[in-house]
Amino acid sequence: MEFTEVIRKRESVRDFEDRPVPENILKMVLEAARLAPSASNRQPWKFIVVRDALKRQELARSAGGQHHIAEAPVVIAAVALMPEYLMSNGVPSYPIDIGIAVDHMALAAADQGLGTCWIGTFDQQEVRKILGVPSAYRVVILLPLGFPRSGHGPKSRKSLNQIVCYETFKDDLDLTIPSGF
Repeated sequence: MEFTEVIRKRESVRDFEDRPVPENILKMVLEAARLAPSASNRQPWKFIVVRDALKRQELARSAGGQHHIAEAPVVIAAVALMPEYLMSNGVPSYPIDIGIAVDHMALAAADQGLGTCWIGTFDQQEVRKILGVPSAYRVVILLPLGFPRSGHGPKSRKSLNQIVCYETFKDDLDLTIPSGF
């Protein structure tokens, strides 16, 4: 698939088919994360692949009952191993590092006909307990992964002139949520 087509095709999926993700496709998705860049090329992350139905149900409960987490045949938990590390600009690197790696996975999944949904709403302590993650680390994202039941259609997005400035910041940005969300 052409790259721009993959970007257009990728959407947040909350309704998954009841069929497993083939191992070769899962490995391809995980390989996309492995190849992602990170601050100082440290790759300060672990990705926990959860296939066990009971654990997925526990994760769904810890995320406010989001049923699609339990419904997806795979959930990937992205864990930051260096949450205290700051880049020289004073910004923590882990949200950026994990964000890039998870987006690589989401795009690789879309390229293979799979759906994903970024989940950031969950109880940190509960997810750590379910997955055995030490308290020094931070679970950043849960990524349900599977074959979508159906597509949602075209995405609603702001135009470039609403989100891009040239040379200096212009404070005329529209922060309203586009229709369709």
